[in-house]
Amino acid sequence: MGASQRVVIFGIGDFARVARFYFQHDSLFDVAAFAVHEQYITSNELLGVPVVAWESLRETHPPDDFRIFVAIGYSRVNQNRAAMFRETKAAGYGTVTYVCSKATTWPGLDVGEGTFIFENNVIQPFTKIGSNCVLWSGNHIGHDSTIGDNVFITSHVVVSGNCRIGDNVFIGVNATLRDGITIGNDCVVGAGTVMLKDAPPASVFKAVSTPAAEISSDKLRRI
Repeated sequence: MGASQRVVIFGIGDFARVARFYFQHDSLFDVAAFAVHEQYITSNELLGVPVVAWESLRETHPPDDFRIFVAIGYSRVNQNRAAMFRETKAAGYGTVTYVCSKATTWPGLDVGEGTFIFENNVIQPFTKIGSNCVLWSGNHIGHDSTIGDNVFITSHVVVSGNCRIGDNVFIGVNATLRDGITIGNDCVVGAGTVMLKDAPPASVFKAVSTPAAEISSDKLRRI
């Protein structure tokens, strides 16, 4: 077991809280602080860890001593997270990459900087995952697939083999991508969507919600 690495998490929302929990229990990353722009600070600490202003972070937690993880969700089709990732790099900070010990991976996996991969992701051989991506729990990423930068894949998504997913893509829960297709940059693939052909950049796909039956639950004979 190597020495711990000191990290600042940018963000104070749910993702930031969850990331700190995973770092604490499944990594060598020692979270020294949360950071956020000063106008959004509502408390001086979160989970017992200091919350500091981004504007003064270089003085309180200099880039020579700390690295950053950007824990921002998929708002504006990942643009907010991508912008903050670029800003941290411009400020001289290195970023951290996390692959959960409970994910299934194989030798040679190529993962970019600042990416966070949760538990129970099955990532097959010859796969490449870009920088600043989030793969929430329980996804299948097929062999020889490539995922671009700033991509957010939620949970229980099936990406079949030889797929190409562009930058800034969002893929919702339980979506399925057939083998060999390309999803263009900036696409939104909604929950439960089945993708059988290529998607042009900036396309939006959504599944049809299941309609309610014409009977109330108290009229059911058995369940």
